[in-house]
Amino acid sequence: MTLTRTSTTLLPVPPVPPAARVGSDGPVVFTSGHHFALEQGADPVALAGAASAPLSVIVQVTRRCDFGCGFCSEIVQMPDPTLAQLDAIRANLAGTRRVFLSGGEPLLRRDIAEIAGMFSGFVVGLPTNATRGVALAAQLAGKVSFVNVGFDGPRAVFSRVRGDYDKAMAGVRALAATGLPLSLSAVVLRSTMHGLPYLCQIADVLDAGKVKLILPLRKGNALGLPEREFITTGEAAQEFTRLAELRAVHDWRPALRMTPWTPETEGHMIVVEPDGSAQAWPVYDEPDLFTYLGNLQHEPVSQIWERYPYKTNHFRKYLGASIHTAARTAP
Repeated sequence: MTLTRTSTTLLPVPPVPPAARVGSDGPVVFTSGHHFALEQGADPVALAGAASAPLSVIVQVTRRCDFGCGFCSEIVQMPDPTLAQLDAIRANLAGTRRVFLSGGEPLLRRDIAEIAGMFSGFVVGLPTNATRGVALAAQLAGKVSFVNVGFDGPRAVFSRVRGDYDKAMAGVRALAATGLPLSLSAVVLRSTMHGLPYLCQIADVLDAGKVKLILPLRKGNALGLPEREFITTGEAAQEFTRLAELRAVHDWRPALRMTPWTPETEGHMIVVEPDGSAQAWPVYDEPDLFTYLGNLQHEPVSQIWERYPYKTNHFRKYLGASIHTAARTAP
């Protein structure tokens, strides 16, 4: 993606070494920056057309959460899936590379370590706010590929938009102390953009694999956000350019990725709700931004993939072709 620079005087940006490869399946590799990448010369559109399963799926193991973030999209409660239901979903995900065990807040499930072990055949990502990290870090050690902590910036920013900074940071430290690889994820609001360089510094200190930045979507709690909080895709590109320049100046090591909501990223995620319903997300002309694809408790992902209309968007986004990216750098 070509980014338009708005400043007239720019610091030189040194070349960035390629991200380390930590797992490979043909031309698609999973990197130490906790994202997929494509071997040189491979075509994501062709790969999407030939695929029989998605690269990545989000499985909601709960909708419960102990935070009340103002940008949260998933606020409608549903019963937690049982272990038997999750095992049926697991079996039906054969062929998928990565599974996010998501929420809500997945660490509110006391059996989350057992669930993580159940999905051991996949690259397992665990999105969390880390507030129960102190209690559960030891149980999770060795059972997930990486932990993706929702973390929007320094204490003042975090406390205003998410919750208890110190409790979350204690959980982050506990997770890191067990050797669990970390990434940080932030929802970018206009009022939090000033904190993003500090977020990158925090991620670098934690030796995080990645800083993931996404824009809010108008669903759930985010329907109550003031319109001024939603930045444009052009502003997002400018902000990414600024962060990429600061990253080079300060030698921050984590990968940096930002997802704008454009036609090229529409519907790229497959979200499995607690009842097994598989949804394409976000689909902009749907009231709840979901398009129903089928139910993974009752049918294999290959059948759901056949009727999924966003295959190209899925592969291009997860392979970094339709979003802003900067690879993790080596020490």
